[in-house]
Amino acid sequence: MSDIRTPHALKSTAAPLSETYDLVLLDLDGVVYRGKNPVEHAADGIADAERHGMQISYTTNNPSRYPHTVAEQLEGFGLRVADNQVITSAIVAARMLADRLPQGSRVLVVGREHLCEEIEKNGLTVVHTAAEHPDAVIQSWHQDLSWAELAEASYAIAQGARYFVTNKDLTIPREGGIAPGNGAMQLPVITATGVRPEGSAGKPEAAMYDESRQLFSKTASLVPVDRSLPCGDRLDTDIEAANRGGYDSLVVLTGVADPAQILTAAPLQRPTYVAADLRGLNRVQPAVERGADGSFRCGDAVARCDGRTVRIEIGGRPVDAPDTLDALRAACDCAWAAVDENGADPEALRLPDFAPVLHEADEADGAYGTGTDGSR
Repeated sequence: MSDIRTPHALKSTAAPLSETYDLVLLDLDGVVYRGKNPVEHAADGIADAERHGMQISYTTNNPSRYPHTVAEQLEGFGLRVADNQVITSAIVAARMLADRLPQGSRVLVVGREHLCEEIEKNGLTVVHTAAEHPDAVIQSWHQDLSWAELAEASYAIAQGARYFVTNKDLTIPREGGIAPGNGAMQLPVITATGVRPEGSAGKPEAAMYDESRQLFSKTASLVPVDRSLPCGDRLDTDIEAANRGGYDSLVVLTGVADPAQILTAAPLQRPTYVAADLRGLNRVQPAVERGADGSFRCGDAVARCDGRTVRIEIGGRPVDAPDTLDALRAACDCAWAAVDENGADPEALRLPDFAPVLHEADEADGAYGTGTDGSR
């Protein structure tokens, strides 16, 4: 694994991200779809990135769906997707268990068929009750998760079974909004047993990204970390996993993360780039310039920190509710500097009230989806 990154400022690019990186590692929930529904502009952004030569890998902490099922859904959005482009936490979890348990070990599975099959492929035995004396428990999320399943897991762990999980997401974006995720469903088991999971296969660990690089390598060597770009909507999973693995990262504002979360993020959860949606893959990422007066400028947006207050000016005029990504980028570097250099408490910062939808300053000029050759 590469050295852990702890970003203190956003980076810029001379070319669109789809030309700067060879491989993008896309989260799914909140980035490409919300439940059954596509995220706005996601398919167009992905298709444009592919036309610019970028390889696409889909990485999801959701362990309940087969890769071919995910691929079929994405094809319904107009994309071309092969099954091996989809890496689920079930695939990574099964390999994690095989590394930590003797062959033939019994594993009580809280989860769907996909996870069960992956575990069996890796030489382990699937069981479903504590009475079968499992050696380990693996807990995952699915939409019909029951009290009875959590109870069996608790009984087995109390009897000495080792406790693993596919991921620790507290929430998950669905069609109706934000719903409890696998991390939330672990709380009853932890409460009942007093035992916390000793291993998690999904993000924020970087194993899923490393698996994807292996699959997309065209030679015996892996796609380099510095040519791979994780992209997600969650700071505590997608972005932290990138930083733990030494990757650059892109956060999009179509799911969980919002401007306030990004501005107050701990270094381990700060992204390298910010975009409204996946059209940002096909844009140059602008630089944030630091002025001698302590201000931070991105385009025509300027951010200053006055004590504990981050203020934004656009075109020289104060703006209370900025609606551009350039304003957010300037504010990120400003707020992060206030915390890292001046010791400000991130939770005590007074932040601009960003508009619900942010856009690029030149969005109206058709800048989305254009590469250095002018293609769209």
